[in-house]
Amino acid sequence: MKGVLKSFLFPQDLYADDVADIVGNCIKRHGEAEWRAVVLTNEIHGHLGIYSTLGAKMGLRARELFREMGLEGEMSVLSFAGSVPPVSCLNDGLQVSTGASMGHGLFAVSPVEEPSVKARFTCGGVSLDISLKPEYEEIIKADIKQGFSLYGHAPEYWEYVRKLALRYWLEWDRNQVFVVL
Repeated sequence: MKGVLKSFLFPQDLYADDVADIVGNCIKRHGEAEWRAVVLTNEIHGHLGIYSTLGAKMGLRARELFREMGLEGEMSVLSFAGSVPPVSCLNDGLQVSTGASMGHGLFAVSPVEEPSVKARFTCGGVSLDISLKPEYEEIIKADIKQGFSLYGHAPEYWEYVRKLALRYWLEWDRNQVFVVL
């Protein structure tokens, strides 16, 4: 199945200034597929966020792993991110990057008491559990805690979170930040 776009690279002046600053480096480091997935995710998500970006990276990693196994086609996803932000924002990135959407009946959210940056991906009868490595979760928690102590929930806090999301997007390699079981 094909999408609708032949390409997704727009002139840099069409992106927000902070995003335009990372276009070249981000595509060079992570490829056009990740660029497209993260941009689309954050457009539908309504803002540039940490967990939505991680969801796009995670879903793309799952697609690549299945492709390496010779498995292509529809994928189903069971998310363990819950339904309460901010961790549940992972769900938007997972849906965009995998094509497994709620509307298509291929995406579900497991009822969980403690949400986690984790999902189960199934394709061709094979399932993979992918989660964020604990050391990266600790980085996020520490960074968020610092931002909250500096700004509370003032507008500056959300600008701080956006800068974190941009930094994680550019610096964190989807081949390194996840545990695959």
